[in-house]
Amino acid sequence: MGLKEFFMDACSPNCRVILIGSLPFDSHAEAVKTIFEFAPDFPVWPQLPMRSKEGMVRQFLSGMPGLVDREDRFFIDSGADGFETQMAGFYESYFKASDDDLFLKDSRFALEMDTAAGFFDMVNSLEHRNPKPVGIKGQVTGPVTTGIGVTDQRGRNIFFDDNLLDVMVKLLALKAKWQVLQLKPLGCEQAPMIFIDEPGIVSFGSSAYISISREMVMAALQEIIDTIHQAGGLAGIHICANGDFSLVLESDTDAISFDAYSYFDNLVLYKQQLLGFLEKGGMLAWGIVPTLDPEAVDMESTETLMERFEMQLDTLIGFGVAGQALLHQTFVAPACGAGALTTDRALKVLEMTRNISQKIQYRIR
Repeated sequence: MGLKEFFMDACSPNCRVILIGSLPFDSHAEAVKTIFEFAPDFPVWPQLPMRSKEGMVRQFLSGMPGLVDREDRFFIDSGADGFETQMAGFYESYFKASDDDLFLKDSRFALEMDTAAGFFDMVNSLEHRNPKPVGIKGQVTGPVTTGIGVTDQRGRNIFFDDNLLDVMVKLLALKAKWQVLQLKPLGCEQAPMIFIDEPGIVSFGSSAYISISREMVMAALQEIIDTIHQAGGLAGIHICANGDFSLVLESDTDAISFDAYSYFDNLVLYKQQLLGFLEKGGMLAWGIVPTLDPEAVDMESTETLMERFEMQLDTLIGFGVAGQALLHQTFVAPACGAGALTTDRALKVLEMTRNISQKIQYRIR
């Protein structure tokens, strides 16, 4: 099959733009409008971290037993009076929501306006949009990132408490399922794609988290991936740092979003796992546009990043990957979210991402 035929499959990535949700706006409506401007085929609902409850870790914690939310910090108080009753109520809700989609819709596992208003603004926009985009992207913070980013009342990471870990994974899994079920009826060609944002996975294997085993990480991720798949969605994993890429490449995820600008050379160290992931149809969200270093954003241009992308593409082709198939399975993406950048820099990131996507698609037509 030639390159042109590959790009005729409307539901494949085909080097379209896909974004990470974080943006430096204070208006969800402005964020949604901007997303449709730069990523109309696969929009993502926006996360605005300048709002305290839309920080990456806090955003998906609502519904967690023992959650204490103060102005200065949040934590899980597993020693509070009535905590065991809260835990029992959680599991009762979990089992009912797992079996009853109507119950899930308005349960503790639903996203809420005070923590995820961007979801509802995006859905409202999609309901009135015609034609519909090819697909829609949602997200949930990953279990490792959440587990080491949240502590109990003693300051201990909840990932190290077996009971809290189990509850936290099940909470995240059903928040991902809830998104799939809300997004499926909107009429996009492709099933909703929910990314598990997991920059904290790089902590696996480090001396500070030596007790976190590979098996623990894999089991937590797999439970969320399986729940997304069972709901009829596609699952992705986003990693914007360097780590053990074999772990995600060997998982059942459908897509991997990675920081190609800074860590492409690290990813290709896992050559066999990467080839196996691509061979089974795995998709890459190729984060070629920098976001984590403001100076890099200022320094780079569409042209310099195209050169970098083409060199990286040639590396994989040198491994024996067919270039046509690789482009077919690739999204063009920023390395990470743009929420920590200035507005001007964030818009430059989005513009460069769109320009690179357009240049690639123009060349193959």
